[in-house]
Amino acid sequence: MQLSEGTKADIFKEFAKSETDTGSVEGQVALFTMRIKHLTEHLKKNRKDFATERSLVLMVGKRRKLLTYLKKKDITRYRELIKKLGLRK
Repeated sequence: MQLSEGTKADIFKEFAKSETDTGSVEGQVALFTMRIKHLTEHLKKNRKDFATERSLVLMVGKRRKLLTYLKKKDITRYRELIKKLGLRK
């Protein structure tokens, strides 16, 4: 899935420190979350698309690693991000 520049800018505007801050953990996790949601919907319709399934698994792993890093560095930022994205219940 190719995201438009406007969509990415909106994500980074909401979750990162600034619009041009594309390297922050919060912005990257938010971007991965949006892509994961999109791929999950795609896989509900196309169950035998194994290449997409593999991409989804890799993306979830990358997001998990970033969240683990953020949890070790700053637990309050981690908790705020989890609450905003609604990842854990």
